[in-house]
Amino acid sequence: MKQIFLICVLLLAVSCANSSKKQTVELSCGQCQFGMTSQDGCDLAVRINEESYFVDGADIDDFGDAHDEHTGFCEVIRKAEVEGELIGDRFKVSTVELLDQ
Repeated sequence: MKQIFLICVLLLAVSCANSSKKQTVELSCGQCQFGMTSQDGCDLAVRINEESYFVDGADIDDFGDAHDEHTGFCEVIRKAEVEGELIGDRFKVSTVELLDQ
């Protein structure tokens, strides 16, 4: 019985350890496009299920000029496939792949 309990606890721990998942999101400037006001300046943010979160692990300028008229995150909202997890009120991203290149 103790072995079954131990196996169940280990399986639960392993399943909870990797809460990161791939998902398609809107990616843009939190201040310019999503109306977020908790930070000053232009910062990368994701919108998931109508909720916006600032991003940790990627910078707004990692994808080119943020103020480019056609592709800049301060000017347009772009679709991306991201892998990461929501920690508190921030999204910790490990991978970003823009879908509208």
